[in-house]
Amino acid sequence: MRRCCQALRLPCLAEGTGMAGSRPPRFLLVFDFDETLVDENSDDSVARGRALPEALRQSPRSGSYNEHMQRVLAFLGEQGVRAADFRAIYEAIPLSPGMAELFQFLSKHRELFEVILISDANTFGIEAKLRAAGLRSAFRKIFSNPAGFDRRGFLTLGPYHSHKCLRCPPNMCKRKILAEYLAERARDEMEFQRVLYVGDGANDFCPAGALRVADVAFPRKGYPMHRLIQEAQEKQPGGFAATVVPWESGADVARHLQELLRRKS
Repeated sequence: MRRCCQALRLPCLAEGTGMAGSRPPRFLLVFDFDETLVDENSDDSVARGRALPEALRQSPRSGSYNEHMQRVLAFLGEQGVRAADFRAIYEAIPLSPGMAELFQFLSKHRELFEVILISDANTFGIEAKLRAAGLRSAFRKIFSNPAGFDRRGFLTLGPYHSHKCLRCPPNMCKRKILAEYLAERARDEMEFQRVLYVGDGANDFCPAGALRVADVAFPRKGYPMHRLIQEAQEKQPGGFAATVVPWESGADVARHLQELLRRKS
């Protein structure tokens, strides 16, 4: 069945190389980064141990969190934090439990999964961590807020895009990103049997709500995405279409994917 805005596709786990063989991938696997792939919020990791001024110590109750982090990074730049310092911080963030095991599983079945990452973190930090962990080649594409270093050596951050979704922060709607990616892959005549979404946060609930009956949402157990799905199911039984598989370890995700493959074999 062709699915455009809601249909998900997967290439091989080799960076920018497409499929490993002639048979297209069966599944599109989507990851969040903070508190999903890695076991911390990377923004908190960057600020940890720094004497931030009072105005920057708490996340803003109103306004753009992306703009708040722009101010935090500017302050850190003024304090002399440079590229090597930031890279070391991101590289040291631990993977979430079981993620190494999950990616070992995916590496053995790379012809069946196309893997992408959609995160409200930043491109510099994500790339640094994935390369340090040896996982960069697993992802066909990374969608995140653009980040780089200016002439002063300050790490600068921008918004990913603009959108009209009232649920999501103004700099990023993951549902829109996913829909656009699916439309792009549909134009490439790539068809996915299932979309599989692994996340934790409130901003992962929005794209997960667009998944269909054949798809699977993997919310981290006890985190906002999981609570929002539970609330949606209580308010409207059957209103959340996808199968829901809460996880505490990446191994939980791997076991469910193994079961999917077993059913297909």
